[in-house]
Amino acid sequence: MKKMISFLLLTLLIIAGCSDDSTPGTGSTGDTQGTPEKGGQLNVAINTQPATLDPHMSTATILTEVSRHIFEQIVALDSSYQVQPMLAESIDESDDGTQYTFNLRQGVKFHNGKELKAEDVVASLEKWKNISSKAKTVIPDATFTEIDEYTVEMKIPNRIYGVLTLLADNGQAAGIMPKEIAESAGPTGATEYIGTGPFKFAEWKQDQYIHLTKNEDYVSLETPSDGLTGKKEALVDDIYLNIVSDASTRVAGIQSGQYDIAITLPPDNFQMLSNNSNLKTEMALKGNIGFVYNKADRVFANEKMRQAFNAALDTESIMLAAFSDEAFYRINPGYMLQEQVDWASEVGNDRYNVKDPELAKQLLQEAGYNGETIKILATREYEYMYNSAVVIKELMKEVGVNVEIEVVDWATLLDLRSDPTKFDAFITGFPLVMTPPQLLYLSPNWPGWTNDEEITQLIAQLNASATSEEAKATWDQLQDRMYDYLPISKLGDYYEYYGVSNKVNGMTIFDGMILWNTSKAK
Repeated sequence: MKKMISFLLLTLLIIAGCSDDSTPGTGSTGDTQGTPEKGGQLNVAINTQPATLDPHMSTATILTEVSRHIFEQIVALDSSYQVQPMLAESIDESDDGTQYTFNLRQGVKFHNGKELKAEDVVASLEKWKNISSKAKTVIPDATFTEIDEYTVEMKIPNRIYGVLTLLADNGQAAGIMPKEIAESAGPTGATEYIGTGPFKFAEWKQDQYIHLTKNEDYVSLETPSDGLTGKKEALVDDIYLNIVSDASTRVAGIQSGQYDIAITLPPDNFQMLSNNSNLKTEMALKGNIGFVYNKADRVFANEKMRQAFNAALDTESIMLAAFSDEAFYRINPGYMLQEQVDWASEVGNDRYNVKDPELAKQLLQEAGYNGETIKILATREYEYMYNSAVVIKELMKEVGVNVEIEVVDWATLLDLRSDPTKFDAFITGFPLVMTPPQLLYLSPNWPGWTNDEEITQLIAQLNASATSEEAKATWDQLQDRMYDYLPISKLGDYYEYYGVSNKVNGMTIFDGMILWNTSKAK
């Protein structure tokens, strides 16, 4: 007998947002009660330019924050991180957990006027599955089939613990686009950005702005708005996402009123902006920071070399340099966030934040290190990445390791890190994922290229778990192995804040800004 899916196997503790202090979490700006104003435009300052707006192509958070307004998924996450139907009206699961039937909503229109049909969902999900690092790791053998015009079936060889969370995940989202666009997309992704979301793509002026317009024909759910689910309404006519790579310019712009919203603002400016009576500041837990080793080529293909580097790291010094204020980070050994109560684990704590130069030197000798220059990729568009790299370089100098920091723009960094012959390591932030097998750096297909038989076996064992207790026990074993193998060195968890004009009402933050149901006072 089939059963209806309306819940997630994993529930998180969500911390409420704020406006004037440093408490992390999801937040909502302004009073959303009553009738909001409609019309006008939002001017948003973003810190970097995405390489594409095709949500399948990258895990970059800036892509997620922009593309979620254009594209939607068949299922999505509510604010409690539970999976809910989105473009699907309902989902049926077979008793053995190997077959999922998605019954699509009827009458949903793409931005080009075409009605959403099963063929579009199948084409989009096949495209996404062949690109997404997480999908390649978790559901490589999944098949998607059109049963009729409004029914899609997904089959997987074996039960996979929490598989629907993968389809609902924000990072490298399984966005739905018309069949003809999905099938004609080249290796760099779709060139037409047509989805079903509350906003339509209008124009992209390179290095200046991305312009979205209201989707007048949007077909919304009528359930209460909740995370990425429920009622969505485009209350403003236009959104201009201004590409402003210089942080001080974003700060000045939000202060002067040039921008209504500014993202990725420097921690040093938090108190000043919080004390500005014309602004609100919204803090949010973003995820964790990792030092990613290139394990496919060059020096870090040697596990002992990775262990030596890890032994020399002083994560407190690195995170303080990255964020300048303890309110914006925490030191925590878990590869999953501690708010994820089903996954919180301190296994491996003895190998986290080791800061033991003598051990590092011993391991360097065992690794056969001969003074090779280690190239770390960094960018000033995310200051924490650059600042972290500078401290790491100094820590490595103390143990006799030569480090070179190659500073490039974010788009170039994404390109360079795809080639294992061009770098040794990079620093990046990782957003929350629903289950450990979805961690990007466990994939052999994601930059860093994890390839370890024991990790692969433990992932398979976790995916096959029948209970949360069984899954957690396997996760402890997997985290233990990760601290020996070191796909990354975990540095810490981090928070970011948004500057928002008092004229803006209803904006929510859920793994990034949400601009539907957001209005601007005239």
